[in-house]
Amino acid sequence: MVKVSVVVPVYNTEKYLKKCLDSLLMQTLKEIEVICVNDGSQDSSLSIIMEYVERDKRFKVIDKANSGYGATMNQGFDISSGEYVGILESDDFFEPTMLEELYFNAKNDDLDVCKAGFNYYYSQGKSTSAVMPQSLIDKGIFCPTTDFKSAKEQLALFKIKPTIWSAIYKREFIKANNIRFTETSGASFQDTAFNFKVWASAKRVRLIKPCLINYRQDNEESSVHSSSKAFFICKEYAEIERFLSNHPNKSTLESIKNALKYEAYLWNYERLDSEASKEFILVASNELKSDMDRGNCQKKLYSWDKWNQLCQIINNPKKFHNLRQEEKKFEASLGESERQGGKLKTIKASIKKNGVGRTIKALTMKLKRKLQRK
Repeated sequence: MVKVSVVVPVYNTEKYLKKCLDSLLMQTLKEIEVICVNDGSQDSSLSIIMEYVERDKRFKVIDKANSGYGATMNQGFDISSGEYVGILESDDFFEPTMLEELYFNAKNDDLDVCKAGFNYYYSQGKSTSAVMPQSLIDKGIFCPTTDFKSAKEQLALFKIKPTIWSAIYKREFIKANNIRFTETSGASFQDTAFNFKVWASAKRVRLIKPCLINYRQDNEESSVHSSSKAFFICKEYAEIERFLSNHPNKSTLESIKNALKYEAYLWNYERLDSEASKEFILVASNELKSDMDRGNCQKKLYSWDKWNQLCQIINNPKKFHNLRQEEKKFEASLGESERQGGKLKTIKASIKKNGVGRTIKALTMKLKRKLQRK
């Protein structure tokens, strides 16, 4: 009997793939299957996969034309046969006890989801650990939609980084709730809607403390570094809205969705260049205004400065953008060591480089952006 199926989406990762697949060979849990889905790789990734398929009967391969991360994951999930399903990105790797520890907890407590911490991994330099929040670990087994005293506490769970690959999911739970990935092209935020659907549907969840997967930070080809798909995050939130349309906890979850959406859109805005961010903030403003007008934004879910910023983006996105671009120019005029040296040192460095007048103007703009409600 297959206890855990692991889906490995592969696209041009020959540099890291053997380390990834070796970590599956070394798992202390032996009753696994590994489904490698080659998404039209143009390097030697497929031949590397075939080495493992020939070496170990637990390894399988789907070789297909390139169709993007979402379609790749859905195909892998569709043919999985394990009690539980996990995910391993082809540039990451598991600790040897990863699947055994997750499966032991999931099976013993009949969980829909069991999620662990992870390590930020660097080929050169020291890795750091990201442990799940202690308050959520201490809850033991819980239901994400019913076992929180307030929407603010519930939001803390939904705000955890959507590390969908640091968990295993009961396969029947995924199937029964029709939880699928958005099939947009490339690798473009598809973990966003998937993660939300999981938390919105699960009844029995546990977060555990060990950090059991290594999340590579130095893959320059990673989609995290791409700004070419500025609006794909909008497709993820459109999919979440579709999913929520018939959800029994729609009203509460919509408010949570909107709080997450504001932060995701702002993060996306900040990573874009000036022209792309100018276009994106207008789209974001329209969507966030629609959410606000429908009464689906709870002020208590935002800190005061984030609520003010949300109102700025809704009411005057062009002004918000212009102020933010001026701030960025001001910040860019300072050296990295000066930006890291604390507020007083930063101000002194700015006065030295930019003069008193420009420094006061920049600080005033920054303060205005925080305090403006409209």
